[in-house]
Amino acid sequence: MIAAVIALPALSAAVLLSFGNRTNKFGPLLAIFASTGSFLIGLWHFLQMVARPAEERPALTTVYEWLAVPAAGFKINFALQLDQLSISFVLLITFVGTLIHIYSLGYMSHDENPRRFFAYLNLFVAAMLLLVLADNYLLLYVGWEGVGLASYLLIGFWQHKPTAAVAAKKAFVANRVGDFGLSLAIMTMFIVFGSVSFSDINSGIVGAPAWVSLTLGLLLLLAACGKSAQFPLQSWLLDAMEGPTPVSALIHAATMVTAGVYLIVRSASIFNASEIAQTAVVITGAISLLMGAIIGAAKDDIKKSLAGSTMSQIGYMVLAAGLGPIGYVFAILHLITHGFFKAVMFLGAGSIMHATNDNVDMRRYGGLPKVMFFTTITFFIGYLAIIGVPPFAGFYSKDHIIEAALSHSWWAGAAVLFGAGLTAFYMTRMMMMTFVSKSRWHDDVHPHESPLSMVLPMIVLSVGAATMGILLTRNHIFEHWLEPITGFVKPEPPLPIQTITTITLSVVAIGVLIGIWQNIKIAKVAPVKVSFVVKAARKDLYGDVLNETLLMRPGQGLTKSLNIFDNAVVDGFVNGLGLFVSGISARLRRSETGYVRSYAMSIVLGTALLIIALLMVRI
Repeated sequence: MIAAVIALPALSAAVLLSFGNRTNKFGPLLAIFASTGSFLIGLWHFLQMVARPAEERPALTTVYEWLAVPAAGFKINFALQLDQLSISFVLLITFVGTLIHIYSLGYMSHDENPRRFFAYLNLFVAAMLLLVLADNYLLLYVGWEGVGLASYLLIGFWQHKPTAAVAAKKAFVANRVGDFGLSLAIMTMFIVFGSVSFSDINSGIVGAPAWVSLTLGLLLLLAACGKSAQFPLQSWLLDAMEGPTPVSALIHAATMVTAGVYLIVRSASIFNASEIAQTAVVITGAISLLMGAIIGAAKDDIKKSLAGSTMSQIGYMVLAAGLGPIGYVFAILHLITHGFFKAVMFLGAGSIMHATNDNVDMRRYGGLPKVMFFTTITFFIGYLAIIGVPPFAGFYSKDHIIEAALSHSWWAGAAVLFGAGLTAFYMTRMMMMTFVSKSRWHDDVHPHESPLSMVLPMIVLSVGAATMGILLTRNHIFEHWLEPITGFVKPEPPLPIQTITTITLSVVAIGVLIGIWQNIKIAKVAPVKVSFVVKAARKDLYGDVLNETLLMRPGQGLTKSLNIFDNAVVDGFVNGLGLFVSGISARLRRSETGYVRSYAMSIVLGTALLIIALLMVRI
């Protein structure tokens, strides 16, 4: 039955892509029904799990025998693992995914080919579901690559735009770097353990040499950095905003960028066995959350500012996952709350773009509450949730991460606290520029509220952004839910919880006040003199420059050198050999005169030489 969760969107995508324009009329509705059906099936399984004791909740479903090498004793089944962790992702992916499908009805209504867009959305959801339900790393890898393919198709959906085509290729290449790490990790697992199933790896890693857990941990971290846009593989994320806004919400809220966090938590036994690998995860998350916040604070493009925010919020999750048993639960908790408040803000940004002729420059917004009431309210709820104002969802998940980080080390705690202040600053800046300041629209722009198909998903998501934190943390329900999978250990911070909460809210308040103070007179659109940090942030902290310097230019130099070697040595040898044979042939050709007397003379001379040689041998 659980296989139907994946099968419905996969079959819908196959129908829409196979039958082409004949499905234009019913294609979008079919895609929505498929995603909704997956959610309802997932919800049914969730209710069944809740009714069972904790030890009986995990279930393994073998669909068929996938790969078998009897001589090597190697067999992999196409099997799906449903447990507390995977069902949490299934519900998030299908619920938020369905709302984004519904939103896309209005947003893509004027597009020439909505059927293909909805097919790609279904393909994306199916691949992500396969990723989180797989019971072994090789099947997970199939879903992992499927997500990469679907994201390439969605980011470059408007391929007539050169920027969209380039962004899609950039995302694909950057993800391939991370995917290489995952493929090497799977090969290492097979060599060391003779298996790639989660259960075999979890049991085998306990007695494995230290180098195995360290190697696997670092390779899996590389894979996570690629998919989750973490340092140093983050450069593709902001360019991915060239895709339609529903794609941005789907990729940056509940699906693709969270895959890396899922991989780390699912591989908890590997990271628990290597303190060095865990420290590498924490450092990566800390760098990424600060880089993303700084980038988001300097962008005037609303979608790119939100993309920087996504990099930062995923950094929180990665850092929490690196803390081990004290942080795994909180990483997933923040992942779920982030899925709601970030989705509602991306959809809100799309609503604003839809009403302002696709303008993304926040310097040309302002005064929107009076003409876009629902968009303003839902976006404001998302804003309160992401900066961590109680009782909104982000307060509960982020506050727990801060407690766990302080329990780990002072520098990890300082990083997340500073990140909380930066988040409050750049999100307040966004609110001020977009909604609070006076109108700065162009004369040909007439903002208006979006249609119901776009407004309704934003309302539902905003309710989740306001309530999910309370629902999941009441009586520690989520901690108890994931404890059998993650082995939760309660953090022990150096300060009382009330003190940490007070400090956190004070830092948030300071960030909000600075954001208001700096943007109170935002009327000027003309560029002003800015610091080096702002200039660097507007260039994505030179992430592209770093990649070009360390990877692209050396690669171009190597290619040029190989080209010279190919022309001078390989082609030179082949061409030289050809000229040599051609020269000998030309000389031999001269002896072919066509005269019988010449041939007779050659026979006589040859016979004479042969006789002389025989006589000399006999003597």
